[in-house]
Amino acid sequence: MKLLIKGGRVINPGKNFDAVSDVLIENGKIAVIGEDLNDDDDTQVIDAAGKIVAPGFIDMHTHLREPGQEAKEDFASGSRAAAAGGFTTVATMPNTTPVIDTAVLVNGLKQRAKDVGVVHIEIIGALTKGQEGKELAEVGDMAQAGAVAFSDDGHFDNNCKLMLNAMDYLRTFDKAIMSHAEETSLVAEGVMNEGHRSAMLGMKGRPTVAEDIAVMREILLAEYADAWVHISHISSKNAVDMVRQAKKRGVRVTAEATPHHLTMTDELVNPIDSSTKVNPPLRSQADIEAVLAGINDDTIDIIATDHSPHAQEEKDREYKFAPSGFPGLETALGVLLTDLYHKNLITLEKLVSKMSYMPGKLFFGGKRGVLEEGAAADITIFDTEKEWTVDKDKFYTKGSHSPFVGRKLKGKAVMTIVDGEIVMNDGEVLA
Repeated sequence: MKLLIKGGRVINPGKNFDAVSDVLIENGKIAVIGEDLNDDDDTQVIDAAGKIVAPGFIDMHTHLREPGQEAKEDFASGSRAAAAGGFTTVATMPNTTPVIDTAVLVNGLKQRAKDVGVVHIEIIGALTKGQEGKELAEVGDMAQAGAVAFSDDGHFDNNCKLMLNAMDYLRTFDKAIMSHAEETSLVAEGVMNEGHRSAMLGMKGRPTVAEDIAVMREILLAEYADAWVHISHISSKNAVDMVRQAKKRGVRVTAEATPHHLTMTDELVNPIDSSTKVNPPLRSQADIEAVLAGINDDTIDIIATDHSPHAQEEKDREYKFAPSGFPGLETALGVLLTDLYHKNLITLEKLVSKMSYMPGKLFFGGKRGVLEEGAAADITIFDTEKEWTVDKDKFYTKGSHSPFVGRKLKGKAVMTIVDGEIVMNDGEVLA
């Protein structure tokens, strides 16, 4: 069976292509992109008129919770949530039980992903054994087993010598170290951004300077080692500017921003609703504006969700005791279109680039995140005008505590195609 996507606005940042066109898919690959392509009896025609046809979205920061935390999420539920949100590739973080710190675990999880995943699931390995920050994990073996990057996400590795050794070693494999950049001693017991709102609520804060110090250290070490460091979920104004200046000097530093750090401030924190508790925390309006400026001037390379579902009983606790994070795969596109695109704060081309082309270029050598003849047919079709209300009862993820529940959004993925197979159509995951 062949697929013919007709009449959509095809946006392909990698080729600077933006035009109404048809896309013919055969044998899981893109066969032809052109105007007025003809179908035959063996072709399924998809009417994409009025919709956007984009390279499949890639999320380089998710928590799918396998192994050991399947009550929160698993590869089956997480990949279905990804498909529902328009993502064709997701990379899962290693802070699991046990921690993903050996090649054996990477191999096993890659097979598990093939067996149950609705979309492509890639594995990020731990940087240190047990994510304890004391001794390097089997990073070389994990790289050879297919780990796409390395991270102690959820922890900042304070040992500068250890981090420098890791950078020296991973430079050989051309793999990124994805840093959760918050200096540990400054954020201890903090639950939200330190500022006016935290003072008013009487809640202990996590100051932006903790992120700034950590980001500067990572930049200096990467510059010294000529290595690749990737700043996860960047959120502070100063940190964004540090990355900007470092790039001008030629430092190999990349960065990501989340939808919530682009659209939500700490003024939304409610002590009786733990859905807004994230690390790093929701920041000030000035920080949000700086992060958005970083997206638009390409200081920040990609958008990633930091999809972090938790079991209901874990989040239904007092704010300071609840774990950080919320599910983001199914709401990311709608939030970004509603709060940024429809307010003329970002172009569609920039949004598509940050969600598909750039993560594909950085982490997959340009083999994903592109629409071109011969490329794998990983495609996201979305409708910028489709209005919908976020309903947790319709989530595919196991997580339900999202600050966006009940919000009316404008813009939604309507079809997700993975290797030429339709895995989501009009909100229903088919696989």
